[in-house]
Amino acid sequence: MVPVSALLPFIAAALVIIIVPGPGVLFTIGRALTLGRRAALLSVLGHSAGVYLALILVAIGVGTLLAASALALTVVKFAGALYLMYLGIQAIRERKTLHAALGAPVEPTPHTRVLRQSAVVGLTNPKAIVFFSAVLPHFVDPAAGSMPVQFLILGTIFLAMAIVSDSTWALLAASARSWFAQSPRRLEAVGGAGGTMILGVGASVALTGSGD
Repeated sequence: MVPVSALLPFIAAALVIIIVPGPGVLFTIGRALTLGRRAALLSVLGHSAGVYLALILVAIGVGTLLAASALALTVVKFAGALYLMYLGIQAIRERKTLHAALGAPVEPTPHTRVLRQSAVVGLTNPKAIVFFSAVLPHFVDPAAGSMPVQFLILGTIFLAMAIVSDSTWALLAASARSWFAQSPRRLEAVGGAGGTMILGVGASVALTGSGD
C-alpha cells in the first residue's frame, strides 16, 4: 500500500506536472483545432493508453531496480530533479513557441490513426516518463510493500488526473478555437508559469531527495 502521508504531496506534485502544457496536450489541442471535439477526445484516450504502457514498463523495470538498491533510488531522485529543473528552464525559454506549435496546420486524419498517433505520443512523452521514473519514486516507501505495485497505484492516480485535465483542454480548444489560435500572449504566460512550477518541483525533489 502507498503511505497515506505521501498521497497529498504526490497529488500536489502530479497536478503541477499535469497542468503544464506538454507534448500530449499540444497534440490534443492540435487535433481539437483541426479535427474537432471527437478527434480530440479520442486523442486523450490514445495518449492515456500510451502513458499507461510507459507506466507499466517503468513499474516493472525501474520499480524492481529501486527496490533492490537504496543507492539507485537516491541517484534516480537526484537525476530526475536535475532533469525537471532543466525542463522548467526550457519551458520558460521556449514559451513563445507554444503559439507556433498550436497554429501549425494538421491534415485531416482518420480516427483510428488519431488513436494510434496519440498512443505513440503518450508512450514517448518525456514529461510522463520523467515523472514516473524520477519523481514518482520520491513518494514510494520500500517498507510499505511492493514498489512496483506502489508505482502502479500512484501512476494510475496520476493518469486519472491527467485524463480529466487533458479532456478539459480538448473541450476548451474545440469550443474556443479562435481564442487559442489568436492569443499568443496568453499561451506564453501559461508556458512561462508552467516552466517556473516545474522548476520548483525539481528543486523540491532535489532538496528532499536523500530518500528519508
